[in-house]
Amino acid sequence: MNRQKAIKYMIIASILWSTGGLFIKLVDWNPMAIAGARSGIAAIVMLFYLRKPKIPMQKNMLGGALSYSALLMLFVSANKLTTSANAILLQFTAPIWVALFSSWFLKERIRKSDWAAIVLVLLGMFVFFIGDLQTGHMEGNLIAVLSGIAMAAMIIFLKLQNEGSPVEITLLGNVLTFVIALPFFFLSIPSLKSILALLVLGVFQLGISYILYTTAILHVSAIEAILIPVIEPLLNPIWVFWFTGEMPGHHAIFGGIIVILTIIARNLYQTKKGKPILHQN
Repeated sequence: MNRQKAIKYMIIASILWSTGGLFIKLVDWNPMAIAGARSGIAAIVMLFYLRKPKIPMQKNMLGGALSYSALLMLFVSANKLTTSANAILLQFTAPIWVALFSSWFLKERIRKSDWAAIVLVLLGMFVFFIGDLQTGHMEGNLIAVLSGIAMAAMIIFLKLQNEGSPVEITLLGNVLTFVIALPFFFLSIPSLKSILALLVLGVFQLGISYILYTTAILHVSAIEAILIPVIEPLLNPIWVFWFTGEMPGHHAIFGGIIVILTIIARNLYQTKKGKPILHQN
């Protein structure tokens, strides 16, 4: 694969990820059931791609799969309890939690640039919560923050493990999510519109997108790997507003700008210093 093709793959993957908020909003079903059905469909797509997946049952792989599963369930729940903009932008704080976790689990020193980024991201989160004190979104915002922490835990486990590819870890995580969510499938019957939206979520937004991203990641520069995925949190609220009319509040927009610019600036600085960049999925 050449670089230009890899960039196209990453752009397509990021656009597909960005549709998650919209299609989750369109599904009228229990959040756990949505997460489980989406993961079940995505697992089938990944099985077709991998053909013969190798899943060594080591603790770090299981930890990565469990944290990925938690990420999926928390993100869907957050989308149902707060605006899609809040859900994706608060999840986008994951690199900051990675920096904190790295000092505990990977024994990596937190640099001054990391502390500065942590303070700014916490400021952005504070703006989110202040703006939503009276809107009933507080619970959803908290769950969105937890989804960012779950993503950070997944990244740490990916760094610690020695065997298995990211696709195989997410395959295992999708299977776990499907199994955990099974009891919620029987609470109600989804409509045809909801089933079609679930198919889009499972096949394109979660299955094909992650295959494209993991295929492309080795063929692009660190800067490209940082900047291209920013398409997701930028487009996510636009799709939702365009098709459902859901508009994030002024505080959410301002807080989101603080979070996104901080994450980009931190990663660009780390790349300039020759430090490894941790990627989100």
